[in-house]
Amino acid sequence: MALIPFLVDVLQDPIIQLIAILSACIIGIFQGIILGRAILLRFPRLQNHLKTISFSLFIVFLVNAVLSVPRFSSPEKIDLSNISAGSTSEIISSIFLIFGMNTGFLTVLAISVTVMTFVLLKYTDIHGIAKAFVLFFSVIILLFTGLSRFTDLTPSTFEVLLYFLYQLGITIGILAGTIRKIKPKKIDLK
Repeated sequence: MALIPFLVDVLQDPIIQLIAILSACIIGIFQGIILGRAILLRFPRLQNHLKTISFSLFIVFLVNAVLSVPRFSSPEKIDLSNISAGSTSEIISSIFLIFGMNTGFLTVLAISVTVMTFVLLKYTDIHGIAKAFVLFFSVIILLFTGLSRFTDLTPSTFEVLLYFLYQLGITIGILAGTIRKIKPKKIDLK
């Protein structure tokens, strides 16, 4: 069953599917560009090594996109009624299970890239509409991921495709946002 069951019938129309695919890509690209520019604004010394930084960020976000898709498509279901708080090790194990960190290093890497996105929102110069845009879509994706882990709903193939295109869009956007230097603003001394 799809994460958004009431949209299953609507998404059968090829025009709506095309609009959804383009929207997922464009939203991801814009979000990536905003984050890439914010990284360069927050850490201006990175502009001295722009090609290396942009390529490195591209690789990290690409790995994140590839590793996130299997986690999103077939999430490990969490039943909160079975989680017990008997000992410290059980509590820690439950926390690792909820955050998805019990499956290995690569999953932790993918989670850390997502957390880095939220940290960038806090400590960079993203304001106004750009910050609201990135925060809104990041929270929506977080809600869908949580919905798939804590309920019996599982993403449909089309929803997984949209998620992958969104993540790929962020990756392309990060590259586009960090590939060129940001020129300092000129001060008008009239």
